[in-house]
Amino acid sequence: MTTIKTTCSRCGDIHLTPADVALELRPGGRQGDYWFTCPHCTYTQRRPANARVVSVLLATGVQFEVINPDPITEREIETFVAALEAEPDPLRLLAG
Repeated sequence: MTTIKTTCSRCGDIHLTPADVALELRPGGRQGDYWFTCPHCTYTQRRPANARVVSVLLATGVQFEVINPDPITEREIETFVAALEAEPDPLRLLAG
């Protein structure tokens, strides 16, 4: 079984399985944060994940979620809908 070695700020070096780690990616998928709960002291910890860490975590099978820090606003949706309605051939917008 694959194990991931990391450090608990209270317990020191620990070993986790991919199921013990959660990965949140920023749009683009190259950076994000990972978090885990220490199996010894049960302290939950969140750490930044650079491109190398993301690559290693994904390779070991850690599940991920893409987090968008700037969600689409209602106004942006309304503007988009209006543009689609004004365009006689909406598929043309995809070509550009």
